Amino acid sequence: MKAVAVQDASAHEDLALVGEVVRAAGRLALDRRARGLQMQRKPDGSPVTDGDLAVDDLLRRELLGARPRYGWLSEETPDDLARLDADRLFIVDPIDGTTAYVKGKPWFAVSVAVVRAGRPVAGVVFAPALDEFYAAVEGGGAACNGDPIRASDACRLEDCAMLAPANTFEGRRWTRAWPAMRVGQRSALAYRMALVAAGRFDAAVSLGWKNDWDIAAGDLIAREAGAVSCDQNGRPLVFNTARARNAGLVCAGPGVAPLILDRTTPIELAAEA
Repeated sequence: MKAVAVQDASAHEDLALVGEVVRAAGRLALDRRARGLQMQRKPDGSPVTDGDLAVDDLLRRELLGARPRYGWLSEETPDDLARLDADRLFIVDPIDGTTAYVKGKPWFAVSVAVVRAGRPVAGVVFAPALDEFYAAVEGGGAACNGDPIRASDACRLEDCAMLAPANTFEGRRWTRAWPAMRVGQRSALAYRMALVAAGRFDAAVSLGWKNDWDIAAGDLIAREAGAVSCDQNGRPLVFNTARARNAGLVCAGPGVAPLILDRTTPIELAAEA
């Protein structure tokens, strides 16, 4: 594909560009997995494959080729703090859910957001193995495969459909006990947020510091679908800071979000490294 550079693109034009490139990236991810992945470990112990790196290369080449003045922040690219001075930047997770990707499971996604003044203005989360393409533009609503989506209207935690790691709601740290919920798991955090946006789950909770690339696109998609998307203390998520992290994640339908935040807000995070 050949991207054409645009000087002053609108958020809708950025979304069209990102959508085209992300679809190509999803096809590449599937092709690389079908041929057999080579995996290694990063210094922090997390996995990365040649598929992650190939998708990152494609995204960077095509997106910055079309928007050379934009900044860049990706999980698989060394950070350049020049991004802090960019008017707009791409925040990218080439393969969100690498563990699922390696194990041949479908719950991984290519996630890209365009961020301006700390907030996403366009975003895509594409799960290529499931052919689920979630997209949003600021003020324009959210869609999956072109159809509008909306967060659930659940208003009780009891029996709600929750996405979170299995042990999230256990232990002594909680000042209030959690009721019985239907807790599911998915590897990719951005994909979890998209599922909440679509009303397929009522909420997703992930405690501890969250990297921008894990949640930027999902944040916009969730909010445009009417969900609450914030840190675990109820504060709006802010992107493209020097550390490029936010203090946990609560993504939920508006009826259950306050009930979740009533429990997560008192929980202290470990000091950021």
